[in-house]
Amino acid sequence: MAFLRRRFAGIAAALLTAALASTCSAALQPQVEVVGRSLDGRPIECIVYGDGADVFWLIATIHGNEASGTPLAQKFAEWLEANPAEIEGRRVVMLPVANPDGFAENIRFNKNGVDLNRNFPAGNWGEADVKPHGDTPLSEPESRALMRALCQYFPSRVVSIHQPLNCIDYDGPAEELARAMAAKCRLPVNKLGSRPGSLGSFVGVTLKRPIITLELPEDAGMDGQALWKEYGEALVAALRYQPPGAANAR
Repeated sequence: MAFLRRRFAGIAAALLTAALASTCSAALQPQVEVVGRSLDGRPIECIVYGDGADVFWLIATIHGNEASGTPLAQKFAEWLEANPAEIEGRRVVMLPVANPDGFAENIRFNKNGVDLNRNFPAGNWGEADVKPHGDTPLSEPESRALMRALCQYFPSRVVSIHQPLNCIDYDGPAEELARAMAAKCRLPVNKLGSRPGSLGSFVGVTLKRPIITLELPEDAGMDGQALWKEYGEALVAALRYQPPGAANAR
């Protein structure tokens, strides 16, 4: 596992290198932006494909010990490069390692001991009854980095990959999207409820944008090919999904 974590720690740079070496169209060449740094100074990298009005977000490893989303995001990027027509009219924004310190050390929280997925300025933040959610919303550099990127690339819909609850959770107007994804994999739809200060609460309830929490099983592993075989079609369904009112966005 330690080897795999070292291997994927530079995932954004690896994705950029692969993309630049590919024969895909210029429109598909990604931008890689450092949107912030972790407490230990690790870069938080945002990878952006396309410039369309339909903005699809994919976020992985906001909890550092829920790391299977990172190799799955890599495979999604490879699929995009092989299918450039899917980018037309869209912008795909990926944060493959949202908590780089937690990822490096295989811990849920950041180096301050804060759960980044309870640190967003959702309307229910003050209802948090479990620590550590931070002294204030956006108290942590990692959550601020993600917030800046969300403001820069305002989402049409978001998929955030987690473990280990083995279901498709959703917040905001996302039930239809959740069912479209569930039809393409073996995970059931299970509405878990909006956690205080979570990304789901902020995006889904406060911003009123569809957000999926794709909860992989605990033993999902780090084999990107196996993960793509199991969940790739669900991610493609999320990419292609048209939220209500967005039919003419592309």
